Amino acid sequence: MLIPANIPPHKELAAGASSSDRLEMLNLATKHSPGIDADNCELIRGSVSYTYDTIEYLEARFAGKLEGKIGLIIGDDLVADFSTWKKASLLAEKADILVTRRLYPSADMNISFQYPYRAVHNPLIGISSSDIRERIKAGKSWRYFVPETVAEYVIENHLYES
Repeated sequence: MLIPANIPPHKELAAGASSSDRLEMLNLATKHSPGIDADNCELIRGSVSYTYDTIEYLEARFAGKLEGKIGLIIGDDLVADFSTWKKASLLAEKADILVTRRLYPSADMNISFQYPYRAVHNPLIGISSSDIRERIKAGKSWRYFVPETVAEYVIENHLYES
C-alpha cells in the first residue's frame, strides 16, 4: 500500500498539489500494478501522519487476514532519524522493517540501525519526487520519470509549476 501523508511530522509538505491530487496520482500510478494499491487513511485521519498510527490502522483493517507482521518499507536515508519517530521501538516490534537503498551506491548497505531490519538490494535510481517537482518548476524534462497517466494528470492540472 502506498499511503500519502496528510501532515508529515519530519518534513514540510511540498507545495504544488493538494491531498486529493497526491492521492489521485498514486491511484493512477498503481492502476495497472496488481498487488499495489493507494490508501487514503492518513488523509481521512486528518492530523499529523504518524507511521505508528497507520500501522495500527492497517492491523485493525486486515485483522484475521495477516500471516505475519506488516512490512514497512523505508529508505536508508531515513534510518538515522528513525529513533525520533513516534513510538519507534514499538513500531519496530509491530512491523517488519525493510530498508531500501537510496543513498548507498554499492549493494552493501553498511548502515547502523538499532532496530531489526532486512536490507532490500534494489537498484539505485537517481531521481526523487523532490527532483521531479523541481524539474517541473524549472521547465526541465521530467515526464519519463513517472507513469504516463501521472504525467498527463500533472500537465492537465498544472501541478508544481512556478
